[in-house]
Amino acid sequence: MEGSGDEFMKYRSPLVSRYASKEMAYNFSDKKKFTTWRKLWIYLAKAEKELGLPITDAQVNEMEAHVEDINFAMAAEEEKKLRHDVMAHVHTFAYCCPNAAPIIHLGATSCYVGDNTDLIMLRDGFDILLPKLARVIDRLANFAEKNADLPTLGFTHYQPAQLTTVGKRACLWLQDLVMDMRNLQRARDDLRFRGVKGTTGTQASFLQLFQGDHDKVEELDRKVTEMAGFKKSYLVTGQTYSRKVDIDSLSVLASLGATVHKICTDIRLLANLKEIEEPFEKEQIGSSAMPYKRNPMRAERCCSLARHLVALVSDPLQTAAVQWLERTLDDSANRRISLPESFLTADIILSTLQNITEGLVVYPKVIERHIRHELPFMATENLIMAMVQAGGNRQDCHEKIRVLSQQAAAVVKQEGGDNDLLARVRADPYFTPILNQLDALLDPKTFIGRAPQQVTRFLTEEVKPVLEPYKNKMDVKIELEL
Repeated sequence: MEGSGDEFMKYRSPLVSRYASKEMAYNFSDKKKFTTWRKLWIYLAKAEKELGLPITDAQVNEMEAHVEDINFAMAAEEEKKLRHDVMAHVHTFAYCCPNAAPIIHLGATSCYVGDNTDLIMLRDGFDILLPKLARVIDRLANFAEKNADLPTLGFTHYQPAQLTTVGKRACLWLQDLVMDMRNLQRARDDLRFRGVKGTTGTQASFLQLFQGDHDKVEELDRKVTEMAGFKKSYLVTGQTYSRKVDIDSLSVLASLGATVHKICTDIRLLANLKEIEEPFEKEQIGSSAMPYKRNPMRAERCCSLARHLVALVSDPLQTAAVQWLERTLDDSANRRISLPESFLTADIILSTLQNITEGLVVYPKVIERHIRHELPFMATENLIMAMVQAGGNRQDCHEKIRVLSQQAAAVVKQEGGDNDLLARVRADPYFTPILNQLDALLDPKTFIGRAPQQVTRFLTEEVKPVLEPYKNKMDVKIELEL
C-alpha cells in the first residue's frame, strides 16, 4: 500500500482501502463532492444571469476557472470557525473568485448544493453499478448456456432431490439478478433533481430576487435541473428532498445484496461437495494451517459484505420516519455514512461476483459420482413402470423394490458403503425381463425434464434483452487485488 506512515495511524474504511473500485471510491470522494458544489453554484449563476439578474460573464468565467482548485485546508479552517460546511466552502470559493464572491450561492440554501449533489452521486453510482451487474449476468448466462444439459442432483432442504442441470440452477440465480437489474434501472430513472427550492421549499427567496415573477422562478428551476443532467425536478420539497428517495435507492441495493448472498451461499455449498469451485490463483493459500485447502474465500467475502448491504437499508428507513416537518439535521451524519457505504458495498460484491463467474470451475466426474450414488433410489418408479409394461404386477414390483431399497440404504447409512441397489436388482431373477433396459432407464438425462429447453428459452427471452443496452460494455474483465 502506498502513502505516508501517518495514514496507518488512523482508521480507514476497508470498503475503500481494500476493496472498492476507483470509480466508485471517487464518486463519493471529497473532490467529487465539492467540485460538484462549485458546478452547482455556476449553474445557478448562469441561469440567474440568463433570466436577467445583474451577473456578468466575467464573474461566471472566474468561477468556471476555479472549479477544480479547491483549498481543502482553508475550507477545513473555515468550517472549524463557522461550524457550517456549506458556508466554509462558499468562503473558500469566494477567496479564489473575488469578483464573483457577491453572487456565489445567491438566493440558495445549503440543501441546494448538499441535496442536489447527493442526487447526482446516487445517479452516478447507479450508472457505475448497472454495467457491472450486466457483466455478471452475461458471464453467468454464458455459464448457464454451456452447462444447460449437464445433469446434476437437485437439492430441497439440502437433501438430494430430482435431477436438474447445472445450467438450470444458474438460471435460478440469473432470474434474481435480472430482477435486480430492472429494480436498479427503475430506481435510477426515478431519481429527480431537488432543484432550486429555497429554505423551506417555497422558492420565496427566488421569487423576491425576480420581483414576483413566478414564470422566471420556474424557468430558473428548469434551467438548473437541465444543466445538472436531470430531466425532471421534484415539484415539491421541504428544505430537503423527501428522504424516502434514499429508501428507494438503498432498498434495491439491499435486495441485490440478498441475491448475491443466496448465489454465493449456493456456490459455497457446492464447493463443499467438490462439484463447483470459484477461481483459485496459482499461489493462493487456502489455510495457514492446512495447505491442501481451497476455501471459497471470494464467495465468503460476498456473503459477508452482502449482509452489511442488507443491513444498511434500515438507516434510511429510520431517517425518513423521524424527519420533523420541513426538515431536521439529524439525517446528515447518518446519510454521510449509509449512502456511500451502500454503493461502495454493492460495487465490491458485483466486482467480486464477476470475478467468480468468469472463472467458475465445474467437475462433471464428481457430479456424476454423486448422481450414481442417489439415482438408483430416484429411478425406482421408472423400474416399476418398466416391469408393469413387461407384464409384471405393480404391487408385487413395488414390494420387491421397497425391500431391496431398504437393504441398499442400510449399506449406505450403517456401513458407509456405496449404493448397491442396482446390483441387487440385477441379481434378483424377478427383474430379468427388464435387465437389458436398465442402462436406458438410468440415463441421468432422462431425469432432467425440460431443464435444457427452459434454459434456452429463459436466456433468449429474459436475459438477452436486459443485456442489450450494455453490449458495448461487456469486455471489462475483473482482476481482484485481494
